[in-house]
Amino acid sequence: MVRLVIYLLSILLIASGLAWLADRPGTLQIAWQGYDIETSVFRAAVMLAAAIAAAIFLWSLVRAVWNSPAALGNRIIRRRQKRGLEALSSGMIAVGAGDRALATRYAMQARKALPHEPLTHLLRAQAAQLSGDRATTRRIYEAMLASPETEQLGLRGLFLEAEREGETEAAVQYADRALKTNPKLGWSAEALFDLQCKQKNWAEALSTLSNAKRSGHLDKAGLDRKRAVLLAAQAQDAEENETDKALGLALEAHNLAPDLVPAAAVAGRILAARGNTGKAAKVLQKAWARAPHPELANVYAHARIGDSTRDRLDRVRQLAALNPQSIESAIAVATTAIDAKLFSEARKALEPLLTNRLTQRVATLMARIEAGDGGDKGKVREWLARAANAARDPVWFADGVISNRWEPVSPVTGRLDAFQWRVPAEALDPTHADLVASRIEELLAISGPLDNADDHAPAAATPAASLRREADIIDAEAVTVAPARGAQAPRAAEPLKPEKLSATASFQRGQDRTNQPTTVLPATVNTPAAAAAARAAAQAEPPRGEATGSADAKIFVAPRAPDDPGLEDSDIEALPPFVKRPFRAVK
Repeated sequence: MVRLVIYLLSILLIASGLAWLADRPGTLQIAWQGYDIETSVFRAAVMLAAAIAAAIFLWSLVRAVWNSPAALGNRIIRRRQKRGLEALSSGMIAVGAGDRALATRYAMQARKALPHEPLTHLLRAQAAQLSGDRATTRRIYEAMLASPETEQLGLRGLFLEAEREGETEAAVQYADRALKTNPKLGWSAEALFDLQCKQKNWAEALSTLSNAKRSGHLDKAGLDRKRAVLLAAQAQDAEENETDKALGLALEAHNLAPDLVPAAAVAGRILAARGNTGKAAKVLQKAWARAPHPELANVYAHARIGDSTRDRLDRVRQLAALNPQSIESAIAVATTAIDAKLFSEARKALEPLLTNRLTQRVATLMARIEAGDGGDKGKVREWLARAANAARDPVWFADGVISNRWEPVSPVTGRLDAFQWRVPAEALDPTHADLVASRIEELLAISGPLDNADDHAPAAATPAASLRREADIIDAEAVTVAPARGAQAPRAAEPLKPEKLSATASFQRGQDRTNQPTTVLPATVNTPAAAAAARAAAQAEPPRGEATGSADAKIFVAPRAPDDPGLEDSDIEALPPFVKRPFRAVK
């Protein structure tokens, strides 16, 4: 519309000018080289305009003839580019659809039409990858490293190829080079961080995390959580030999993530061992208010040197009051009351949980109460049977795997902060009740009459302690985990050995698991055949708790304070063979 208006205005202006000249006649006379030319002004203007138009036309014609070879070449190039772009577009669609033959054909066409285009190299590499030609794929990506324009694309391609082939070291080098080339690349920072976590290279992972913070790849909340987990992992590794370093790391991790149980537990143990009970209690209370956990209750109960069992019970009551709605509070009070032989108070603490919140640990604790308070075998059997069908307790769970202690990364995927304290979603198999019943019968056959034992006898030598130990084993065996996705299930289920007890059973026994190696429980299959095989294996084993004459027999030992060095070597040698077990001092 605007162009039409301009065109009309131009015509109007020219017509007005010609009319103005026509209304003002005049004579124009030119004398040159003996020639005398005389004409009107109007005619002279028209002739001048015609001469200019002819000159312009002739110049355009000459220029078109002169530039015709270049124009022809440009047209051929444009047609080639058009074919190349069409081949690139169709080739990318074929790669996405998984059509190997079509992707290869379009990659060849694109290479002929656009040999130096970065997208052509990418299409050729992906077509070769789709065809399974990894050597060609790597060669194309390595050729991209020579050009600054395609270097980052080549590094990412080589990184992905190294990951597919399981070459972790090469993948780390490619990701590190990509991050140095362009610190703003998000994938290189994340990939390098994940690989360093899988290798448990905590120091380098912290450095990469700091670089990611400066580049703005992570939000503050996610950054603080990841840093806290890495610091807690370092604190766990240094707790035994470098307590000063471990304490500083644990406290920093606790400040970043107060609900991170391992960091609070490490800090609490070290502070308690140094006699700084007040600070240890403050750290543990802050963590308990956000994330109640049996390990926190165990460390808090033994935080003060020289406390009696009644004193520990008073301390645990104060801790439970910070989070009274949690089931862990009631269980912590009940466990400490059982150790103090205040069975009525332990029963009272568990009473609110016996109806709608009954779990395997609660039922097992009730069996311990019945065993210690009167030794009624019928009630003990009843509670152990109820434990078989009770709701499951929280455990350290990640990617279909249960661990008896927290780990910073998943043993399956290597993902950071994968272990969560929660109840596995898988339900119990009803056939497992048969295995529990056979365990109960075996227990009652070997334990003898239940009566109150001497308070000064070793904990594992009393029938009540044997019941308690057997209840822990039954509770641990009741925990089953579905196999991780893609994993092959075992052919037959085997009964869990005492050294493979879950975290739930370990906390029920009240043992201090500091600096003990992690045991990852494999998945078990609950089928009638598996239950029968487990029952046969259980009957073939020597009864737990009997004197077998083997020095490797492991039994329950009551927990001790963090500063307790344990028994001397001479005291251990004086114990009966079935009571001996490794004793370790908490440093």
